[in-house]
Amino acid sequence: MDRSAAAQGVLDLSTGQSVIDRVSRTYGIDSWGFGYFGINEEGHLTVAPHKIPGLSIDTYEVVRKQVQARQAPPFLLRFPQILDERLASLHQAFAAAIEEYDYGGRHIGAYPIKVNQKAEVLQRLVASGRRYDYGLEVGSKAELVAALAMPLSERALIACNGLKDELYLRLAMQAGRLGRLAVIIAEDLTDLDMTLNLARTLDLQPPLGLRVKLSARGSGKWEDSSGEFAKFGMGTLTLVEALRRIESAGAGEQLKMLHIHVGSQVNDIRRAKSAFKEAARVYAKTCGMGFEIEYLNVGGGLGVDYDGSRTASEFSMNYSVQEFANDIVYAIGEVCDAEDVPPPTIVTEHGRAVVAYHAMLVVDVRKVVAPGVVADGDFGAIESEAEPVLELVDLAQGINAKNFRERYHDAVQQRGDLNSLFELGYLGLPDKAKGEWLFWKICREVAALSTTMKDRPREFEELDRMLASKYVCNFSMFQSVPDFWAFDQLFPVVPIHRLNEVPTERGVLCDITCDSDGTVDRFVDTKHLKESLELHGLRAGEPYYLGFLLIGAYQETLGDIHNLFGMVTEVNVEIGADGRWRAGRPIRGDSVRDVLRAAGHGPEALREAVARRLAERKTSGLIADPDEHEVLATSSRVLDDYTYLV
Repeated sequence: MDRSAAAQGVLDLSTGQSVIDRVSRTYGIDSWGFGYFGINEEGHLTVAPHKIPGLSIDTYEVVRKQVQARQAPPFLLRFPQILDERLASLHQAFAAAIEEYDYGGRHIGAYPIKVNQKAEVLQRLVASGRRYDYGLEVGSKAELVAALAMPLSERALIACNGLKDELYLRLAMQAGRLGRLAVIIAEDLTDLDMTLNLARTLDLQPPLGLRVKLSARGSGKWEDSSGEFAKFGMGTLTLVEALRRIESAGAGEQLKMLHIHVGSQVNDIRRAKSAFKEAARVYAKTCGMGFEIEYLNVGGGLGVDYDGSRTASEFSMNYSVQEFANDIVYAIGEVCDAEDVPPPTIVTEHGRAVVAYHAMLVVDVRKVVAPGVVADGDFGAIESEAEPVLELVDLAQGINAKNFRERYHDAVQQRGDLNSLFELGYLGLPDKAKGEWLFWKICREVAALSTTMKDRPREFEELDRMLASKYVCNFSMFQSVPDFWAFDQLFPVVPIHRLNEVPTERGVLCDITCDSDGTVDRFVDTKHLKESLELHGLRAGEPYYLGFLLIGAYQETLGDIHNLFGMVTEVNVEIGADGRWRAGRPIRGDSVRDVLRAAGHGPEALREAVARRLAERKTSGLIADPDEHEVLATSSRVLDDYTYLV
């Protein structure tokens, strides 16, 4: 981590640790950060794209500079140099494995565009990957067009997956005229027949591939996308028939690739090993039938350790990148040696592991809502003779380490009585307000005392959840981290400043959509999931920024415009050899005009409708000229404004 001796020297007297070390452990930065993230002496979250100490980017300073330039959060910060580093480390791992096991073939990668289709991401990966003959994987006509336009190296592959229509196939078959090597991978027999027939009609001989279903499955949250019941691919029966049809069509020399898929975010390496070995066996047996297969595409699956546990949990992985590469190379090499067939060029399609680390969402907290707390509310001064209120007054006095559990149980009972009397009409609002204030005051004291228990009962964990404050943040979960909502995917969340202060509060994060689902209430931890996050109290007049990390895979193109909140402002940040970071020109997030148009509304037509309504009311004498002008001016400003709070 990026820390000076001075920062490490500030000790937390309760633990004897430096404050920054303690805070880093609280958020697990060293566990899931993979060497990219740290804390500097100012308590700011840093990003080291090259994993080199001293060459780090201060994320708080980046955000502060953007705000000074009148750019409003939320921001998506991109660190393109992390993409370079991820590609380099991935290819180095396979190169090391090939050398260690004396593998007779080579390895090349192909980036699956669906993981992050943003132009700047794709362009950076292609530029950085040219030295490795890095290619692309596509699954639609749109992705194919984007891939063909990229300046790939001559030996790079374009793997054409997905179901295809005639236009998709025509363009893929004409890739050779662009000097591109596009392998058309048939998903089933219908796909294969269409490809063979069109190739015959066009008098072309495009390179072909077959997608194969394995008996072995990957592991983790998306394991159902692999195995014999997977959505795409050919089982053994279909594969044999496909090979027969290719041979009958005289296209045997065109069959260049077999393709498998072990699933996304594979968490258990043992399951993946079985799949790789089975894939190698299918390759060897196909070669034994007289087909000269050049490429064995083992797909993606390389995981990201989102929670830092380095286990087989859904959000982690129990292996390293090097181990993953070793297992692929060894399994294929061993089978090829045993079957006496030439080793294929190994193709991998890792996407998540390449792009996840490079993007961070930064949001600002707009308010904190704590149970039983109202700013400047003096509820203790309320006079009440209601029996439950008087009982709660007594319970709130003299809570200590010996009686707190009993008093908590009594307080829960008195709160129930309070609610019952109110429902029957025997209590006024001031009585109920004072009772609620006392109840939550007791709960907070009890929760603090319960942390000293050796075996803390579950009821106090439930109490922690009840007491968690709601930090209302300026973003849309559905737009920026949709996988949290849709798949329960976890992402590390960390304040980007004040990390030289021990957080004293706990909270969940609420977005600004009008949807009750817009709440982030599960957080990564190396031992178990946390249902609230350690946070700092807000300071009057000061912003409080939080970062959602490791969101570079899938989130941007899966996001929707729920409540018509659009894409956020993007900033690309790089660091030079001189240690100074440089931010590119911001890519402004969607305006109100943009999202209205995306939803099928004509922004100008809407403004004209407002203008007509104003004219009618002015004609009727209900408003004056200044009123009309003010509404029109305000509506124009709104149309051009950021969809988020400014």
